[in-house]
Amino acid sequence: MGPLLVLAGLLLLLYAALSSQSKIRFSYSPVLNFCTFFYSSFLKPHSKDDSLVGQQGALESFYKVQANVYDETRKRLLCGREDMLALAAAQLNFQAQQGLFRHSKPVWVDIGGGTGYNIEAMHGFLDVPEFFSAVFLVDLSPSLCAVAKRRFQRLGWDVKVVCEDARTFRLEDHLEKLDDAKPAARELPEYASAGINWVYKADLITMSYSLSMIPDYYTVVDSIVRLLAPTGLIGVVDFYVQSIVETAGRNYVGGSLNRHVNWLGRVFWRAWFDCDRVSLEGARRDYLEYRFGTKKIMDQRNYLLGGIPYYVFLGCHCQGVYARSQDLLETVDASCTESPQIIPAKGHEFLLPLLPQPAIALETRSKAYESAIINLSSNLPLPSTFYQSHQARIYYDEQLKKHTQFNGDYLYSFAWEDPRADQRLLQISDNDTILCLTSGGDNLLEYLVTASPRRIHAVDLNPNQNHLLELKVATFQALPYCDVWKMFGEGQHPDFRRLLLDKLSPHMSSQAFQFWAKHVGRFTSSTSFYDYGGSGHAIRLVRSLAWLSGLRNEIQKLCTSKTRNEQREIWGRIRPMILSRTLHWALVGTEWFLWKAAGVPAAQRQLIIRDAMDLPCQETSRHEKVSDTTGEAMWDYIVNTLDPVAQNTLLSEDNYHYLLTLTGRYTRRCHPLYLGPKAHRKLSQPHAFSGLRVHTDEINEIIQRFKPATLTIAIIMDSMDWFDPNSTAACTQVRALHRALKPKGRVLLRSAGLKPWYVAVFDTLGFSTKRVAARLPGMCVDRVNMYASTWIMTKVDDL
Repeated sequence: MGPLLVLAGLLLLLYAALSSQSKIRFSYSPVLNFCTFFYSSFLKPHSKDDSLVGQQGALESFYKVQANVYDETRKRLLCGREDMLALAAAQLNFQAQQGLFRHSKPVWVDIGGGTGYNIEAMHGFLDVPEFFSAVFLVDLSPSLCAVAKRRFQRLGWDVKVVCEDARTFRLEDHLEKLDDAKPAARELPEYASAGINWVYKADLITMSYSLSMIPDYYTVVDSIVRLLAPTGLIGVVDFYVQSIVETAGRNYVGGSLNRHVNWLGRVFWRAWFDCDRVSLEGARRDYLEYRFGTKKIMDQRNYLLGGIPYYVFLGCHCQGVYARSQDLLETVDASCTESPQIIPAKGHEFLLPLLPQPAIALETRSKAYESAIINLSSNLPLPSTFYQSHQARIYYDEQLKKHTQFNGDYLYSFAWEDPRADQRLLQISDNDTILCLTSGGDNLLEYLVTASPRRIHAVDLNPNQNHLLELKVATFQALPYCDVWKMFGEGQHPDFRRLLLDKLSPHMSSQAFQFWAKHVGRFTSSTSFYDYGGSGHAIRLVRSLAWLSGLRNEIQKLCTSKTRNEQREIWGRIRPMILSRTLHWALVGTEWFLWKAAGVPAAQRQLIIRDAMDLPCQETSRHEKVSDTTGEAMWDYIVNTLDPVAQNTLLSEDNYHYLLTLTGRYTRRCHPLYLGPKAHRKLSQPHAFSGLRVHTDEINEIIQRFKPATLTIAIIMDSMDWFDPNSTAACTQVRALHRALKPKGRVLLRSAGLKPWYVAVFDTLGFSTKRVAARLPGMCVDRVNMYASTWIMTKVDDL
């Protein structure tokens, strides 16, 4: 009983001190701050102030006692505020560079701004007094507004603190007409015809843990829609609880990674916050996402205080002016399908595309366009990809099983195909329209450096591979060469999270941003970025084996050899470990390793086994007869891959593929072409990626919607090795490729088989087939040497 009596005594003293009307100023200590917060939040009875009624009276009753300690007690509780400000600041900087502000400087309104913490914190990302022409803090609590006024007096900033209901706040009541109003660099004439007043609109509106405390949140959100400028931004951070079921079928929420809160969490946090009149029902966030288009969304947990769910939202006007939205849809759709852009005669008529139009064939409409039309006809926001700064990433439904099968990760962090060989075989030019698989993204970046093709369509069924490509592209658009090199040359960057929020976020889709916000540790940990993903299993295995066998020094020497003779000598010493039959039997030849680490599916393994059984004994890498087991066939295949590489290529100077596998990083002397300084200068130009389109789907689903005879090159790597010979998938894809390719258009593919079964399908469906490389035992066909054959299929006949 003793401790309880002491605690009760302390609480009584605290109550007496806080309830006293004396004007004694307390010297607040951390302990007293916490006690004040605890008492005000959980023990203090509601005290009615006759001068204040309704929501203002409730807020003042809650905040009056703790106003002076509010900031000190919310640092750990209210997470994500700086993240929201960083995202908003990054987007504002981008829009300023694009000339999208109506005035020379933007206007910011912080709704529910309380003590002004957000405005001062924004100074860490932008020079608030210089960047904004006017800043307003709107709050309904007089006590918190008083603290805010003292803060800005101390800072010497001209911030207007308005103690007013957000529903009735109007800029024209507090802001004199700006004299520097000028047409924006990209002013849209339809805004003037729609009667939109640019002068009294806010370019940025923020809400930090205030939406959950507003009873009549519908009218507040509606008032923000009217207050926000046509090109303005809204940033929100707040608590929430939701089940993933609540977002099913919503293609406009910008991604649902980490959004789900389990049943126990939903019940507990709702009840807990309800004690303080904080409402966590999902309808608040749902209405926010319904009224605004999503630029970025991030779902996080405050694990320091038990895993409290909170979200960070960055949005914009969801539809803007109708004609502009229609123009955007047509532009994106045309680039996705390689069709001419067709604009309806009356841009305001959104439903016009739903009617039969002879000029537009049904198959030339992209899935993104069809989804957008459905949303518009249902009065819903467009899919979030349409609101991004760049239109490279094309909408996809992330909840489909074909996308979720990859368990939220990519297989390849780098490409296993030699782009130098691609360029030699194809002679890519700036007139080409290319379709290629995304994979690690390295090869298509090299195509852009060496040839600058008119258009590249990057396709991958795994959304996470495209998230990786988006990150690589964003680094060139936003970062100097030194940061790009740290991230993808050395595989580490201690400030990656800051770069992601402050620099990279405006150049990424919401889904890609979500993915990398979750996986920040891949660049900030002590291990290399390349240790992650499916290919990371192989890299970690090599490193572990080198450590266990005591060959780390030998591998280091191998990777720094100055001549091929020196490399061959060292390879002879470490070969018994890397090509150990015991190791192969225990791990490398297993189905799990082949799929998880090497990305070899069952159908591709069968091609390897078939070749091993058909080859005469004298053409194998051993003198004894080849066994018909998977393990033996795979062992032969690996030997025929690695031995010629070690004998014929110099890892330290030219073979960055294996250098990375053995060391986990590139060197300044040996790296992909796109990671060089000259490549960075080219790829960092404003329109370097204007011809890139990133599709998340099967190849067939993409090319079937292309306008016929528009592609010149399709680079499909080894994707057809994955097909079942007993299915019609190969025939369907070859027909689709034939339809999409121009006459004499070419398909470049690689295979684990010397003569894969689907070559005959090309022969019968209007292609001439030519094997341009065959990796027989002892031969090295390129720097990777991973595939048994390389083929070019040329379209010659009409079907």
